[in-house]
Amino acid sequence: MPVRCSLQARCLGGKLMRTSTLLFGMVVVLAVIAVCGAGAGVLASQARSVWDGVYTVEQAQRGAVLYVEACAECHGPDLSGGEMSPGLAGGEFAWNWNGLSVGDLFERLRVSMPQGVPGSVNRQDKADILAYMFEMNGFPAGESELANRTALLAGIAFAAEPLQN
Repeated sequence: MPVRCSLQARCLGGKLMRTSTLLFGMVVVLAVIAVCGAGAGVLASQARSVWDGVYTVEQAQRGAVLYVEACAECHGPDLSGGEMSPGLAGGEFAWNWNGLSVGDLFERLRVSMPQGVPGSVNRQDKADILAYMFEMNGFPAGESELANRTALLAGIAFAAEPLQN
């Protein structure tokens, strides 16, 4: 009988232990969800888009000169595109990138443009060219230059139309 009681105690203790561990785990998961949910609300209220002045006029001016040197041959002097290259201004361009981040667009430029020789234009010059593209697409200038790091640009939404708050 003592063996049976001992076995019962271990089983009951194990069941209680599993239940309390499970309950503790559920509390931790709910706490994490609550914190993450609150954080997501804060991030959503601080979300930036291309409509929030993410480049400067001076940066776009530098980008215009660089665009002529590195991009215009394929994408056209007015960013309208060429035979084999897409336009970089206008509705089709804006809607192609709509919902993605500026980081996504910058990364595409960084790793693939100019075609065949992407390393021939440095990060800062590509950020300046992107600022010029934003200017030509009617996005407003601001007081801070567009960064030249994909991770920093990932927090800026590319929105074809102004975001509604």
